[in-house]
Amino acid sequence: MDSPTARLFRNARLATMAGGNGLGIVEKGAVAARDGRIAYAGPEAGLPGELHKGAEVVDCEDRWITPGLIDCHTHLIHAGDRAAEWEMRLKGATYEEISRAGGGILSTVRATRAASEDDLARQALPRLDALIAEGVTTVEIKSGYGLDAENEAKMLRAATRLKVERDITVIRTFLGAHALPPEAEGDKDRYIDQVCREQLRQIAAAGLADAVDAFCETIAFSPEQVARVFDAARAHGLPVKLHAEQLSNMGGAKLAARYGALSADHLEYLDEAGVAAMAEAGTVAVLLPGAFYFLKEKQKPPVEDLRRAGVLIALATDCNPGSSPLASLLLAMNMGCTLFALTPEEALAGVTRNAARALGLLGEIGTLEAGKSCDLAIWEIERPAELAYRIGFNPLWRRVRKGR
Repeated sequence: MDSPTARLFRNARLATMAGGNGLGIVEKGAVAARDGRIAYAGPEAGLPGELHKGAEVVDCEDRWITPGLIDCHTHLIHAGDRAAEWEMRLKGATYEEISRAGGGILSTVRATRAASEDDLARQALPRLDALIAEGVTTVEIKSGYGLDAENEAKMLRAATRLKVERDITVIRTFLGAHALPPEAEGDKDRYIDQVCREQLRQIAAAGLADAVDAFCETIAFSPEQVARVFDAARAHGLPVKLHAEQLSNMGGAKLAARYGALSADHLEYLDEAGVAAMAEAGTVAVLLPGAFYFLKEKQKPPVEDLRRAGVLIALATDCNPGSSPLASLLLAMNMGCTLFALTPEEALAGVTRNAARALGLLGEIGTLEAGKSCDLAIWEIERPAELAYRIGFNPLWRRVRKGR
């Protein structure tokens, strides 16, 4: 049976996340949906009478409503796992040592190249379902384990299939400049040429990517090489983002800001110049505490510097097989508070309003405001801080996407 086009969620407490700061709390609130979009979000006493007409009424019984959660940085599409490498790290090997020895990203590349598109979509579904079960309504998914035109496109096609297999918005990011494939024989410049002239050109022509990312790091690519990828992305009209300052400071955040990047992600080694550049450009800082935790890193992102500069902070799972096998955005919120000293309010903003901005989608999702997609998460909680407080506990009562 088709869902009605009009719904009214009443008798609720709202954390609208609107207004740019704070939680935007509304006691005794209501959200009205028409044709998948929010027609009203605010005090129930102020609800226009016509929004009652023909609407299915959902009594939230004093539960909290937030915007649907947004995981703005994942690598959900991949084959296999890297549990054996994790055991090696437990015995003392570093992430960089494993990568230089042919493990790390390249071990996932081998498994992903050997998998079919069907295999990749099927293996990703349990990870996606775990996020959906926690109220996630939008997820970003990167390629980056194919490292040639055919396999990068295969990954992005698999990501596209997920939004058909499940009721979720999927943002696809091309990450061809993730690592150097074996066939490149150590020639990074030649491979970057191939990324720009072949991979990106074909993927853009097929409409398979919504954005372009790269990994700027000593074990990956230099700022100069990344700049070439960003120039190519700009030529195809695609926005950019960057893995930056995760293991060292290579000036990636400043580069990202220079190109008006949507976000710079990781940022453990971010310096004051990088913070200032991001603040001026409006580039969002996406923090990934799952990778920090899993790799046993010691240097934390400069959260206080980001706050002082007014850089918006988002949080994401970085769900991937090697450095963050995390498929819980609620746990990422807890880690952001516990490990990085974010406030619970900052954590919730980081997976709603600021995550939407990190994807260039704040006009569509991320807050409860009229005109936006009616993506909601309804929670069995007493206060919003509980979403970041509990560990291994999911208080979701109902997930709503496009009013359904």
